[in-house]
Amino acid sequence: MRRMLVAALSRVLHGPAAAAAAATAARPGAVSEVARVVVASRNYADFTTEATFDIKKCDTHLLEEGPPVTAVLTREEGLCYYRTMQTIRRMELKADQLYKQKIIRGFCHLYDGQEACCVGLEAAIKPTDHLITAYRAHGYTYTRGTPVREVLAELTGRRGGCAKGKGGSMHMYARNFYGGNGIVGAQVPLGAGIALACKYFGKDEICVTLYGDGAANQGQVFETYNMAALWKLPCIFICENNRYGMGTSVERAAASTDYYKRGDFIPGIRVDGMDILCVREATKFAANYCRSGKGPMVMELQTYRYHGHSMSDPGISYRTREEIQEVRSKSDPITLLKDRMVNNNLASVEELKEIDVEVRKEIEDATQFATTDPEPSLEELGNHIYKNEPPFEVRGPSQWIKYKSVG
Repeated sequence: MRRMLVAALSRVLHGPAAAAAAATAARPGAVSEVARVVVASRNYADFTTEATFDIKKCDTHLLEEGPPVTAVLTREEGLCYYRTMQTIRRMELKADQLYKQKIIRGFCHLYDGQEACCVGLEAAIKPTDHLITAYRAHGYTYTRGTPVREVLAELTGRRGGCAKGKGGSMHMYARNFYGGNGIVGAQVPLGAGIALACKYFGKDEICVTLYGDGAANQGQVFETYNMAALWKLPCIFICENNRYGMGTSVERAAASTDYYKRGDFIPGIRVDGMDILCVREATKFAANYCRSGKGPMVMELQTYRYHGHSMSDPGISYRTREEIQEVRSKSDPITLLKDRMVNNNLASVEELKEIDVEVRKEIEDATQFATTDPEPSLEELGNHIYKNEPPFEVRGPSQWIKYKSVG
């Protein structure tokens, strides 16, 4: 009975996790542990439920007004955003480790430093909306609903990966997520095609189409802008400007680095991509614009990657360690959110540390799965070429070897 009462009290004050901890602690001789949980729960009840923050004003192009300069953050939202960004950060650091151990092979482009972009975007759109991006795709794969274990298992080429171990780092997919795409800039016209389908079927849906500053000078990007504007497609074109296309700085690659103005006749906004609240509010603004039937919008997210372009790039031959450290110390998206929450009584340092511990445990469990799950058999090599097609034969590396393809 004592165990049940303690668990019930903790569930009301602090949620299911504390209820389980309190129930466990209610064994003989554990009164001090019970007291600690109950006292902590009372403290949590004293937190502010929401706070309003001033955010950086967006630069605008062809717009009379832009996104708001204040944003409301609830405690629940803040904890969710913090956990999600920490999960992506830890997942990418683990991928770095597995690559150096030669457990992950091939190309691998990490997203740490840019977490506010994918988490802020996802917070502002609907699950039924659509998203397509380039090959730095792990963060978006996770925010679109794929578990960490499936992301890591895809990186290690295992059957339990989100693409059955066949896609690897650059080719991950989820519901309403059309992948990481390996050809530079090629996802931009594909995104416009998805937006055309949204309009054609009369759905209240948009497509978020992402590309990097390195792809921004591609001719197909401008061709796509033209079609999207002509047909008023519900598409947000987003340039994730992390300042370097591979090893070339934006100043050396582009005559104009105002990527948000590149749509010319399409409205644009430039956003602080290291601030999750800026990204969220700007994306809400752009999504509402697109849903209203006015056509596309261009967004530029000013962000930064901590790793090199890919794992084969040390990332310090074209920029200094001091530059990277300065961004980490002044603009890190996770630290910025953490400081806001702690300084405005939305969370405690101890509570956020508990989340860090839980995230590390989740990543380690996912790593265990990703390194022990079986690799796909050779017989599966020809599978999933087409969807809902009758089985047919696919030629292997020689004309005498054939594989049967099933959908």
